[in-house]
Amino acid sequence: MHVTEAWGCRPAARLELPLYQVRISAGFPSPADDNIDRHLDLNEFLIAHPASTYFVRVEGDSMIEAGIQSGDILIVDWSVEPRSGDIVIAMINGEFVVKTYSCRPDGKKRFLLAGNPRYPHIELTDAMDVEIRGVVTSGLHIFRKT
Repeated sequence: MHVTEAWGCRPAARLELPLYQVRISAGFPSPADDNIDRHLDLNEFLIAHPASTYFVRVEGDSMIEAGIQSGDILIVDWSVEPRSGDIVIAMINGEFVVKTYSCRPDGKKRFLLAGNPRYPHIELTDAMDVEIRGVVTSGLHIFRKT
């Protein structure tokens, strides 16, 4: 799975949208004001560090079992130190990829794991030009393309 686009994050103003208190299984809640629990700003929930956060659009199916599909937009924070099990954006020999970072407890072996059995895992070695460019903190799945 490759990164095809990247954007910076500069939330200039709050955009608060209504959060309805009703739970729905299918359908849409009534827009009546008495159902509004509060207003939320998605920046509050999705972006902890605006100065170090960026967005990328992914292409491919190597992370499908991790819930990442082609066309999804990932929210990435490069100030977060990657831990084993985190989904990361890495640059390998000049190419950006999204994979799950895995590190043995002794720290001697590190891997980038694919989320699709059709793709190989990548063992990171000293001979490789590898740089972790951030931890994926959230993702947006676009249901309908406009």
